[in-house]
Amino acid sequence: MNDRLLIATLCGLGLLSTTGASLPYPLLAPLFADGGANGLNTFLGLPPKLLLGIALMVNPVGLLLGSAVLGPLADGLGRRRALLLTTVGAAIGHVLTALALVLESYVLFLAARFVTGLLEGNSSVMRAIVIEHVQGPLRNHALSWLNGAFYLGWLVGPLLAGLSMAGGITLPFYIAAGALLLGALCVALSLPPSSVAPAGHGWWETARRRHAFTLLGHLPLRTLFTVHLAYTCGVAALYEFFPLWLVEVGGFDAREIAFVNTGMCALMTLTALFAGRASAVEGRRRAASYAGVAALAILCVGVGNLLVGILAIIAFGLPHAFYNAALQSWSADEFAVHGQGSVMGLLSTTFCLAHILMALAGAVLTLVDTRAVLVAGGLLTAWAAFGLRSWSLRSAHAGMENG
Repeated sequence: MNDRLLIATLCGLGLLSTTGASLPYPLLAPLFADGGANGLNTFLGLPPKLLLGIALMVNPVGLLLGSAVLGPLADGLGRRRALLLTTVGAAIGHVLTALALVLESYVLFLAARFVTGLLEGNSSVMRAIVIEHVQGPLRNHALSWLNGAFYLGWLVGPLLAGLSMAGGITLPFYIAAGALLLGALCVALSLPPSSVAPAGHGWWETARRRHAFTLLGHLPLRTLFTVHLAYTCGVAALYEFFPLWLVEVGGFDAREIAFVNTGMCALMTLTALFAGRASAVEGRRRAASYAGVAALAILCVGVGNLLVGILAIIAFGLPHAFYNAALQSWSADEFAVHGQGSVMGLLSTTFCLAHILMALAGAVLTLVDTRAVLVAGGLLTAWAAFGLRSWSLRSAHAGMENG
């Protein structure tokens, strides 16, 4: 298959997947926190902010499970089949989400968001396809472009939600479902049937034996998991709670939140177009520098006023795009022996776990002050920068001694 056609197909599917995942972010904060009572924010008489935290958490829980098992499953069962099944299933999940909003059913909303997240945890499958089928310098560029497509989805989803709400709060989810079905059709037409590993275990046994967390038995991969988890916890704190911060500090509605998100994700997307260029600087050291700048941006939101916070939210997109390009390329080269589906699955799983942890922590901290979540996220990201830098220096020192 032509490399550029393969890359274009995967980038299109990545865009559509994250568009659906990011749709609710500008909708949920006003829905739960603007003071109007409805069946969602009055469930069991619990505080609306607590219900918001749970609603933010459930999709990443699904993503966590999906990211942990879909990459390894696709290693053995075939990439094309995995992408088709998960994409169609995620489209159905969006339809169920719209139905939950119509019925104002909090339980159905949680279930639909969980299933959608579970099936949208296929980003590791897309990255593994790129790594295995694209060779040479183009591979790093392709990974960066795929990241750019994911970032663009975080732009398109909230923007779509903000602009289409005039047609009803359910319309964005129906549009997302239709787009995913279109993506599935493109995959069916563009990707050839992939070879699979010899039969020996069923899909459940394959998932149990080869899920991404099995990689944590190796010390370097445990270190990667630890520092990347700290970084992504900071990212999750910003992603999940800057909409609530904008509601509380600036009285923003869903459309205004979507426009701020558009600025951040537009910068991420543009940066990703050239973030995959080769560099003489070791990958972990580059990632550490970018993480430090990202930490500063998150802390500026937590301690700044409305204008400073908005500028910091938008500026965050620049170092985040460079960080992902540097760390993913380095990880793909360093840990290829473990299977690219599993390695990319571990990175995706870590991101999902961070969203779960910060949604839980944020559900509690926002009862005190939303800024506390953002400050905590900034400090975790700063710690990740320090950890990556120290890890790189230790490795260089060990290499000199062995040499």
